[in-house]
Amino acid sequence: MKLSLFSDYSLRVLIYASLREGQFQLKDVSKAYGISRNHLAQVVHRLGQLGYLETRRGRGGGCRLAQPASEVRLGKLFRQTEDQHTIMECFDPKTNSCRIAGHCRVQGALTQAMSAFYATLDQYTIADVAVGPQNEAIARILLAVTGG
Repeated sequence: MKLSLFSDYSLRVLIYASLREGQFQLKDVSKAYGISRNHLAQVVHRLGQLGYLETRRGRGGGCRLAQPASEVRLGKLFRQTEDQHTIMECFDPKTNSCRIAGHCRVQGALTQAMSAFYATLDQYTIADVAVGPQNEAIARILLAVTGG
């Protein structure tokens, strides 16, 4: 399974937010990762809608985590940011043209595999992958670029 670029950027923004422990600007994340500010703006907007980030526009505005990093589960994040829930044609009744759909066991096997994939990710939080002594290198790399 391949995650979308949108999910990848969502994870990166939340990792950065967890390291900053306060308000940050979109330009900081863009600079830290070398990602287009325009792409990140869409991601940050969506993360705000989903309740992962608090965002304020205008002078003195910025972003910050809306909940502790230890409460942001990776599985839930990816379920909410992925647009590729149809991994094979037979998963979508509207576009399915497979003649053996409903008779083979591939769809069931893939559904089970996807459930296991997300269940494993549900065991990890943003804090697990970004914060703490074992991840000091992440903070050094990202925050050195932005002076944060």
